[in-house]
Amino acid sequence: MKKCEYCAKEITYFEQYCSDDCHLKANKFYELNEKLGRFFSVINMICVFGIPVGIFLFSFSRTAGAAISTLSCLILGLMILILPFPTENMISKYKLKNAIKRTRIFGAIVIAFGIALAAFMLLFF
Repeated sequence: MKKCEYCAKEITYFEQYCSDDCHLKANKFYELNEKLGRFFSVINMICVFGIPVGIFLFSFSRTAGAAISTLSCLILGLMILILPFPTENMISKYKLKNAIKRTRIFGAIVIAFGIALAAFMLLFF
């Protein structure tokens, strides 16, 4: 059986979504992705490169390096929680609703990593 593109419920081969609600939610997600996708990508790129830069700067200035790495992790995690844009492969494998949930869990893990990184850098060095 074919599955709904949003919630992964089984549907007939002639449908794409199981209900109008799933269709509206999927369209809302894709419109938001189209509108804010570039902004998310730029912030994502800055934060992903900010983490190793902060770790490198930690060897020269402990407070600056820890601050850059921690802020990069926290901003990246918040962006992923607020704007969960999973990859196309995740969407095709898990369908949209489950892919968004997994992306938000990843954002929470990134925030926890940022807090742990800050605690480790400031407490042990």
